[in-house]
Amino acid sequence: MQFIDHAEAYVEGGTGGDGMTSFRREKYVPAGGPSGGTGGNGGSVVLVANSNLQTLLDFRYAHRFKAPDGEKGGSKNKTGAAGEDLLVEVPCGTLVYDIDKDTLLGDLTEPGQRLVVAPGGKGGLGNKHFLSNRNRAPERSQPGAPGAIRQIKLELKLLAEVGIIGLPNAGKSTLISTLSSAQPKIADYPFTTLIPNLGVVRKPTGDGTLFADIPGLIAGAHEGQGLGHDFLRHIERTKLLLHLVDGTAEDPVSDYSTIQQELIAYGQGLVDKPQLLAINKIDALLDEEVDELTSRLAAVTGTKVFRISAVSRQGEDELLRAVWQLLDETNEAIAAEEARAAQALIDFNTPILPLRPVL
Repeated sequence: MQFIDHAEAYVEGGTGGDGMTSFRREKYVPAGGPSGGTGGNGGSVVLVANSNLQTLLDFRYAHRFKAPDGEKGGSKNKTGAAGEDLLVEVPCGTLVYDIDKDTLLGDLTEPGQRLVVAPGGKGGLGNKHFLSNRNRAPERSQPGAPGAIRQIKLELKLLAEVGIIGLPNAGKSTLISTLSSAQPKIADYPFTTLIPNLGVVRKPTGDGTLFADIPGLIAGAHEGQGLGHDFLRHIERTKLLLHLVDGTAEDPVSDYSTIQQELIAYGQGLVDKPQLLAINKIDALLDEEVDELTSRLAAVTGTKVFRISAVSRQGEDELLRAVWQLLDETNEAIAAEEARAAQALIDFNTPILPLRPVL
């Protein structure tokens, strides 16, 4: 499946049905008066988040969406049928922008979440609505209003909780394939991975956590070099980063610094996200080489350095325990911050009652 994480589309709401001009002409109903019904509202174009989708590929083949029109009002005060809404599914994590106004319309993050991007037009009023004391037989009705028209831009940011980062050939794809059921293409040359790979890793409790292997990060990625500039945005939503360093590389410490500098240059708070650091491919190194590299990286980072082999799965259990612990701590911190923000909003909106005068 081809991975597409940005697309554009033309969306148009349905036109409302015209109102009707008619009069009652029934037997035994003299001077029946106006009886034209209102037209039905046009349908709206609605984006719906679907957790089973992982790409915007469908928008490459269909990029014009027009909702059905409402039906014309009928005689005997019958309202025309409304046009059905046109539901368009998008992956969870899709941001929607109005191209002309350069504004964000919505961020679809939860399954089933909906966003109306092109409201349908209202149905026109029938002549019954123009009845007055001055005009007892109105012969006018309204046409239906046109639906909204927009050019929208869709941008997908994956909703993985853990992002695996590192230079090409650090073993990111191999790690995600051993931790989950993902089956990415793996080879021993740079840029084997051309798209982010997603895999669900099970916690000891049985809950699933989504990991994402972010490909193509090299020096200058934030400026458009390599592939990383296309995929750095997907790290923005992750709660923590797992940084893999190739222990067999010429200078693993420099490789670590290269990725950190790219996170700083890209911005968006990426470098401030909680991180775990792991040396990969220790099965290809001598014990003393692993110890020496661990000491060098620990001196630079000031944090614990994990040692793993994604091929032999050595050290994976210890690394995962650290991931679950840090993820739980991060979730607790996020929940506490949201609670503080909610309480601050309540306090701000609470009216201050005036003091009663002392009698």
